[in-house]
This record gives sequence, C-alpha cells and structure tokens, in this order.
Amino acid sequence: MKKILLLSLFTLFLVSCGTTKNTGKVPEAIIGKSASKTKPNKKVKPSKNTRLADLDMEAEEESPKEIKKDIIDFAKTFQGTKYKYGGTTEAGMDCSGLICVAFEKENISLPRISRDMAKEGVLISFKNIEPGDLVFFKTSRRNVITHVGLVVENKRGEVKFIHSSTSAGVIISSLDEAYWKKAFAEVRRVI
Repeated sequence: MKKILLLSLFTLFLVSCGTTKNTGKVPEAIIGKSASKTKPNKKVKPSKNTRLADLDMEAEEESPKEIKKDIIDFAKTFQGTKYKYGGTTEAGMDCSGLICVAFEKENISLPRISRDMAKEGVLISFKNIEPGDLVFFKTSRRNVITHVGLVVENKRGEVKFIHSSTSAGVIISSLDEAYWKKAFAEVRRVI
C-alpha cells in the first residue's frame, strides 16, 4: 500500500513539473509582436519592482487615442515611398493602400478602395477633426471620392494629413493648400 501511495505521489510530481516548467521565453503579448508582425491592442505596464518572472500580470487595453497615435506613427514610416497604383508596400503604394496598411498594423480592417472607405465610421464635422480621422477628396470630374488621407495634426485650425500622391508619393500635406481645399469632400472617424 505504501509503495502504491509513493508511486502515485511520484507520478503526480512528474506531471505537475512538466506543466509549470519555466521555458525562459517571454510571451508574445509582452514583447508586443505576434506571429503576423502586428501589434496587439494591449500593453503591459510593469511597476518599478516587476521582475521578468512576474510578467504574467494582466494587460491593460490601449485607449483609442493611443491606437490613433500608433497608426499615425506607422503611416509616417512610409514617408518618401513612391506612388504605385494598387501598392501596399515600401516598394510603392497608393493612397488607400497606405491607409489600409497603417490601420491593419492595429488589427483594424478597412475596405481597400477610398470610395468604399468613405462608407466606414461616422461622418465628422470639419470643426471637430482630430488626428487619426480620415479625410476624403474628389479629385476627378466624376464627382466621386477618389482620394483619402490620414489626419496627422490639427494645430490652430491648420489640418495636416499623410497620403500617397501620384506626383510625390507618401507625403504630408495641408488642407490649406488650394488644390486640397478645393477637392476636399468629407471627414470620417473610424476609431
């Protein structure tokens, strides 16, 4: 009987050791990368006394303002990328490709075409425009949405947006520029 009890305890010990073994790997949520190279919408805020072994703490949701900032910052990394119709990479991208890629970084899917993007989110009054909002333009004679940009700044009423233009690639422009002021159609908020 004693042998059976000892054998049972030994087996229990072996099973439990295998499940609590520390591999030394930091979970992907902690380092901010997933297998698809997109950032999860959670950030861990360790305290001063946090040790690596204590990193199994609860993650805190990222605020919409932080998500917008991350999207803007990522979009800015493409500045100088040449224009390429249908492109979505550093080798070249069009206006809606830039917006799709920037939002996908935060796991937010948008339609691939600017006129379809203009059906997403909510329509915003120009006076309420904020960084992270999408600005849409009608740049052709057909009077339909043909271009999109991402608002990166609104200081003293001057709105700047990042977009991919056919002539200069990914750049930051101002809505005060005559061409963009004339072509401006609407603002939408997705986040």
